[in-house]
Amino acid sequence: MRRAAPLSFTALAVISVAALLGPLLALPQRWHLPVVLGELLAGILLGPTAIDYLHASDPTFTFLADIGFALIMFVAGAHVPVRDAGLRAGLRTGTLRALGVGALAVVPAVGLAHAFHTGHTALYAVLMASSSAALILPIVDSLQLSRHLGDRPVLQLLPQVAVADTACIVALPLAVDPQHAARAALGALAVVACAALLFLVLRRLEHDGYHRRVHRLSQRRKFALELRISLACLFTLAAIAVRTHVSIMLAGFSFGLVVAAIGEPRRLAKQLFALTEGFLGPLFFLWLGASLDLRQLADHPSAIVLGLLLGAGAVAVHAAARLTGQPLPLGVLASAQLGVPVAAATLGTQLHLLRPGEAAALMLGALVSIGAATASGALAARGTPTLPAPPDAAPPVSPAPPGAPR
Repeated sequence: MRRAAPLSFTALAVISVAALLGPLLALPQRWHLPVVLGELLAGILLGPTAIDYLHASDPTFTFLADIGFALIMFVAGAHVPVRDAGLRAGLRTGTLRALGVGALAVVPAVGLAHAFHTGHTALYAVLMASSSAALILPIVDSLQLSRHLGDRPVLQLLPQVAVADTACIVALPLAVDPQHAARAALGALAVVACAALLFLVLRRLEHDGYHRRVHRLSQRRKFALELRISLACLFTLAAIAVRTHVSIMLAGFSFGLVVAAIGEPRRLAKQLFALTEGFLGPLFFLWLGASLDLRQLADHPSAIVLGLLLGAGAVAVHAAARLTGQPLPLGVLASAQLGVPVAAATLGTQLHLLRPGEAAALMLGALVSIGAATASGALAARGTPTLPAPPDAAPPVSPAPPGAPR
């Protein structure tokens, strides 16, 4: 195996250029491809699978990728519309559907874990039950599915996705490393408790008007105080997560929910978008692609079958919500998963808990679900007659958390 060279400005230049493959593949709107697909592909090509230029074992590369991972999960949490009245209205139905999908996912998970002799029943169940709010909400918004399938079914989808995303992110560390489930549970409780404390403090500061004063000062003096404070809070939660042996994924996502509950300032949203989507996010996905040696799939063809079945199982258990009255396109759309499989592959690789080729199989399953979800959403938007909007119809669903302009 070739020795990993230290990360350099040359490598960063290559990473920045390679990351452009994401927007290039996502450019044709009719394809409805997520940007991260091209970034993962670029990482795979530059990693040991093909060129063997990028090495995920480099500590600097790994640390920068961890920062990007925390920011990605923060943005995903901030995009959950926890303050949306429509989400609260459909909370009961959406939560019951998410619980039903989770219970149903246990059946194929048991079968796959036994058939492939991996013993990862809990992990597969969490993967197949998960939904990616960061992927699904933009698809719903861009395709205006509420106009095609009706407002009520779409508004019931939002809490289903939010509950599934949140629950699976909390459950994933327990499922990946069940031998240390008690330790992971205590660590998760510590991170969630700190996030709840942050919410109470920040809400109080918001109520007393301190946030607006800080915002005005920062805008007038160009201090970027909101970004600095947010990063300080995020990295503090990440440090607590690392100390308590919990994934930084939970730290990022929980703080994102805190910011979404308070109301994310637009200026902060733009700053975080630039920091995450412009550099650290693509760097993480290239690192993840470089950490996957897909040549193992050739040595372990069963991993290909496992990945395809994981993706098909996720689509099937979500589509089963049709029995509860959910339109089939929305059920398939809810199967789109990214954050949880990415986290599972990352954690499993770092902790050396996955078998050869299994990390690649997890990502292949995610790609199958993304393909099915994007195709289903596109077909629903093109093939279903547009419903006339009633006079008192709710406004179109937006993936960004609501909040007054600041």
